[in-house]
Amino acid sequence: MQNNDSVDINKWTQETHVNNYLQKMVNNVPHKEEMLKVFLEQSPLNVNHVLDLGTGDGRLLWLVLQKNPTAKGVALDFSDHMLKHARKRFENNSSVEVIKHDLNMPLPQNRLKKFDLIISGLAIHHLVDARKKQLYTEIFELLKPNGVFLNMEHVASATQELHQKFLKAVGLTPETDDPSNKLVDVFIQLEWLRQIGFTQVDYQYKWLEIAILTGTKP
Repeated sequence: MQNNDSVDINKWTQETHVNNYLQKMVNNVPHKEEMLKVFLEQSPLNVNHVLDLGTGDGRLLWLVLQKNPTAKGVALDFSDHMLKHARKRFENNSSVEVIKHDLNMPLPQNRLKKFDLIISGLAIHHLVDARKKQLYTEIFELLKPNGVFLNMEHVASATQELHQKFLKAVGLTPETDDPSNKLVDVFIQLEWLRQIGFTQVDYQYKWLEIAILTGTKP
């Protein structure tokens, strides 16, 4: 219902937008602690290498590394302002590499190894649908056998009324909604993952327009 594939407006290069998101929006999302608990539960143990796509300030990667303290991490984001926050978070952690990369472009496989776990948090929904599906394929290719893809994603509501309900719940209006959002129904995305070859595909949590999707590479 809320896919804006034709819209090419991105505020994530603006420092004020990034700071407002990190200081207000993220911290005020209802059920945030519950979402993070489920996300961490779905992150496997004994992970050696983890890739975070659209890392933002690195908070999800940081949580995963608390669970797997010997793991090495790679954090990708295109926003210089987000990368500044991520680099500060990991400045004393030599096991994390922070890389500038726009997810609209193919993943830099020449700089990336195979991963036990690939995560993403509220990032992939900014891509047009064709790029979303291609990115999911690239993720599949970068995972080791039995590797897990764990995606906390902003997905489309079934109706416009439910979308309005979500906006109200997170303190937004149609006027202040992110124009770069290109939202897709969770069940459509799960089917994409199955078509690519992922197994154990499901959503582990859903509250209005936020869902946690998982899939495993055989």
